Amino acid sequence: MRLRIKLRGLVQGVGFRPFLYRLAKELNLKGWVINSPSGVEMEVEGEKGLLEQFLLRLYQEKPPLAQIYSQEREYLEEVGYEDFEIRESKEEGKREAFILPDIATCSLCLKELFDPKDRRYRYPFINCIHCGPRFTIIERLPYDRQNTTMKFFEMCSRCRREYEDPKDRRFHAQPIACPDCGPKLSLLDKEGEVITTGEESLNKVLEALKEGKMVAVKGIGGFHLLCDATREEVVRILRERKKRKEKPFAVMFKTIEQVCLYGEPTELEKALLLSPEAPIVLIRDKGLLAPSVAPSLKRIGAFLPYSPLHHIILDSLDLPLVATSANLSEEPIVKDNQEAIEKLNTLADLILLHNRDIKRRCDDSVVKVVGGIPTPIRRSRGYVPMPIKLPFNLERKVLAVGGMFKNTFAIGFKDTAILSQHVGDVDNLEALKNFEEMVFDLMGLYHFEPEVVVCDLHPSYETTRWAKEFSQKWGIPLIQVQHHYAHILSCMADRELKGKVLGIAWDGTGYGEDGSLWGGEFLLCDYKGYERLFTFRPFRLIGGEKAIKEPRRVALSLLFELYGEKALEMDLEPVRSMEEKELKNLYLAWLKGINSPFSSSVGRLFDGVASLIGIAQVISYEGQAAVMLEDMYDPLVKDHYGYTLKGSLVEWESILEDLIKDKEKEKAPSRFINTLAHVCLEVAKEVGMERVCLSGGVMQNDPLVSKVRELLEREGFRVYTHQKVPPTDGGLSLGQLLYQHQYI
Repeated sequence: MRLRIKLRGLVQGVGFRPFLYRLAKELNLKGWVINSPSGVEMEVEGEKGLLEQFLLRLYQEKPPLAQIYSQEREYLEEVGYEDFEIRESKEEGKREAFILPDIATCSLCLKELFDPKDRRYRYPFINCIHCGPRFTIIERLPYDRQNTTMKFFEMCSRCRREYEDPKDRRFHAQPIACPDCGPKLSLLDKEGEVITTGEESLNKVLEALKEGKMVAVKGIGGFHLLCDATREEVVRILRERKKRKEKPFAVMFKTIEQVCLYGEPTELEKALLLSPEAPIVLIRDKGLLAPSVAPSLKRIGAFLPYSPLHHIILDSLDLPLVATSANLSEEPIVKDNQEAIEKLNTLADLILLHNRDIKRRCDDSVVKVVGGIPTPIRRSRGYVPMPIKLPFNLERKVLAVGGMFKNTFAIGFKDTAILSQHVGDVDNLEALKNFEEMVFDLMGLYHFEPEVVVCDLHPSYETTRWAKEFSQKWGIPLIQVQHHYAHILSCMADRELKGKVLGIAWDGTGYGEDGSLWGGEFLLCDYKGYERLFTFRPFRLIGGEKAIKEPRRVALSLLFELYGEKALEMDLEPVRSMEEKELKNLYLAWLKGINSPFSSSVGRLFDGVASLIGIAQVISYEGQAAVMLEDMYDPLVKDHYGYTLKGSLVEWESILEDLIKDKEKEKAPSRFINTLAHVCLEVAKEVGMERVCLSGGVMQNDPLVSKVRELLEREGFRVYTHQKVPPTDGGLSLGQLLYQHQYI
């Protein structure tokens, strides 16, 4: 008999065709296999019993990176194939094949990389079917060499033999290369003049790093800025050049053993560091790195080398390196050689280039263990564009553009969502241009034509304006979804939940249905709509956006709510931090509501508390005060402050009064976080919904999520948190995709 099979899923670029070829040969089956735009197609011919064995082993023995989402089978009459062959890929047809993310260098390639007898010894572009770039080099489907940025490199005879040998692990490895035929390195000075090439480039980079210089290095999805992470004066210079006052830098370590010298990763965090995705993982810091790596914080972002070039550089050094995205302030990561020469000469002393083009930017992913669960904080390299299975089939093709900060966008079709890599903040012209390019790139890759576009409610978001224009140009409906509702839908989709849930969505700010800024929401949700059951009592943000960078403004607003003008004379940290005239002006702005919108934000409450206990009056990046409070949490502190539920409001007056009276200020962060967890428990009991979803930026807070989970699960509730997409605005687009109002 003849069996025709069509497979859809992660089946290209993972060694699937070589695997099928070997399996068919072993079972003496005849036929063919090809990559098609929708996946892998094949026909196998032979005895029915052998065909059944083929089907079973296809699932049992498939390559480790392969994932099959759907299979079509059809038994047909035999046609008399004489052999089994891998045929040339089909270009035409519907693009539904899934592309693999970029995968960290595998152990077999690493062994060859550092073997002086191997022909790819210290070759910075070694790869095989199990590892190497995928998403950042593919130009179109199907995934074949001529459809990638490797098409400009003609294989030498030895690489060609490996590529065509079914027994070789580089059989149909599309980025295959070697020193004779593959990409090459060049080292440039600040002026863009070539200093040297090849191996000598690496030697000079190592010398420069040891001397405390900054080196821009072209990686997989863009450029990194590298420097010595142990020397304070070096890291300070990097901060000055990047105009990055305090936001922490990630650090790349040579090995997991070196990570353990400088940090204290848990077993789970070690597993994440060593995973094929190789994300940045937030771990406890031992305090041995330069203080300016992560000022005032007890955690560092650690990661291991994930490309051969990174491995070569780190292997030759005895020091960890700051490895931060190479970009000008508020601009996307640099990815092209000419762009690097033009933009990085003020940041780097040397620029290490190679001549393999990066098709699309892709920042490093960031993962944090929150409430015992690995939680993506930034989902990008290593994870994107892995598809996310949806809890139901979409009736229309949907483009969801996400929010304005920590942006990702998403395309959705059938039961599948594909989220973009981390875009970043879309709050200026350069960022908006990059966002638009990335949207059309992803749509083009999948030949995707949306039938509806979804965005946030906020009228001032650049993404909202863009979606409105896109809707008009394409003549398709525009749907707007409330910010915190999208957060909960995102969590529901992440965990494939159906039906109603109690959603607790806490973050910095999000535009509410009433035009105020929400951020402390308890919502009864399903995919058709939501009901706002409880929220924190609103307070003013004096100076609007200025309050985000000045926690003392939030603290003063809370004090004005409690004590009115008397607050100006109180002997408290936020009051002492300002001149008398400025205090009076802020009080008048609060009193008259001048540029002081109302907010129910729990994220801003964290800021206010940080100011009142004296740990942060002015911050340099959003969320800084909350992270500092999280660092101070002591699990041995079990008590909490007072609070009340009045109607649909969570009243915070008792919280603040108890906090001000608390003489054990070092325990205040723990008591405050415990209080918030008890608020969640009381509301959950009041609502009586068994399933509770936690989302929003505040739900990155490990002790808070752990405490909420502990209290609620003890009372029989089931708590769901994010595992595939971030709880931050980086996950909004997934929630927007699933709002079913678009079908009504």
